[in-house]
Amino acid sequence: MKRLSVVLSVLVLASLVLVACAPASGDGAAGGAKVIKIATQSPLSGGQSNVGVDIKNGAQLALEQLSGPLTDMGFKIELAPFDDQANPDIGVANAKQIVSDPAILCVVGHYNSGVQIPSSEEYHNAGLVNVSPANTNPRVTDRGYLEVNRLVGRDDVQGIVGANFAQGKGVASVFIVHDKTAYGQGVAEFFKQEAEKIGIQVLGFEGTEEKANFDALTTTIINSNPDLVYLGGMFDQAGVLFKQSREKGYQGMFMGPDGVDSPELVNIGGAALLDGGGIYYSTVSGPASLYPNTAKFVTDFKAQFGADPAPFAAQSYDAMAICLKAIENVAKSKNGEMPTRAEVTQAVRALSNFPGITGTFTFNGVGDPTSSQYFIIQVKSADPAKWSENAVVQTLDIEPPSK
Repeated sequence: MKRLSVVLSVLVLASLVLVACAPASGDGAAGGAKVIKIATQSPLSGGQSNVGVDIKNGAQLALEQLSGPLTDMGFKIELAPFDDQANPDIGVANAKQIVSDPAILCVVGHYNSGVQIPSSEEYHNAGLVNVSPANTNPRVTDRGYLEVNRLVGRDDVQGIVGANFAQGKGVASVFIVHDKTAYGQGVAEFFKQEAEKIGIQVLGFEGTEEKANFDALTTTIINSNPDLVYLGGMFDQAGVLFKQSREKGYQGMFMGPDGVDSPELVNIGGAALLDGGGIYYSTVSGPASLYPNTAKFVTDFKAQFGADPAPFAAQSYDAMAICLKAIENVAKSKNGEMPTRAEVTQAVRALSNFPGITGTFTFNGVGDPTSSQYFIIQVKSADPAKWSENAVVQTLDIEPPSK
């Protein structure tokens, strides 16, 4: 029995030594590197995945190209991509999973404001910083959360820009449709308010979640005979509505906000969209090739992923770059120690004149960029491969509404 007790004591001692030598949370990489993760959230599956996947890909490319300073300090930087499927419930469920992982110090995303807003409540509650490359609804930043920042403009400006452009094209009447989401309905309402203010007659304002059969709605549109049909929503809905309207004989102009900015719009709607008054969209994200500092990004992106970047991929590259720079700044100030979420949150907001590939970024008190670009773009080809060749007909630099 005495011999057995000695053996057991040795085994217990050995197990304690093994536990003491085990890597702590956040470690575990080869050579004891400290692991930092940056999450992305965007639709990686479903009807909006062509844009959502490239938001992830843009962030991935930035992580691969720009994480060297952190790697040199002994950190291992990993991407943690999540598929929100453009669904608020899934986005929130993912957000709960994201905030439960202490290695995640920053989030890049989302694509849809209706997913971003509830998901970012989770980031805010957990003190996890979020840099959005795409979300435009005013509520994204108007809540005043220190954790929430965006790189693009707002719909309370984008709607105004769109309505004024329409008036300049001679539009005297409009029929407005929206998809009932925070984003689509929001931008449609801002467009409507400005249209009425400047004398454009609003002949209809309809919300629908339909994406396949617009027979009743297109009949109403034809009977109203507006100069313009404006859709506040996404390309997968707009392509079908616009196509069916053309098939029924509508020959006026089509327009939408940046949610319709995807080559899938013409893939769905076909050449008929270019007939009659043509098709235009406002956006807070010009084609990647439009920006003066994106040439290398476009070349590298196409080499790695096999196609030109979709809208917001370049902004996602910048969002990841901002996450990495903020983490790097904190780590340097702590002589290579692991940054905390609170420190990274403060460091993101503290960045000034950050040189991104799509612009130079300084955030105001609510997390909006101090100036944003807005574009009006005309669709020029029914070939999805030529989407990046659409014509930029107007570019505006506008400060956000003061908060």
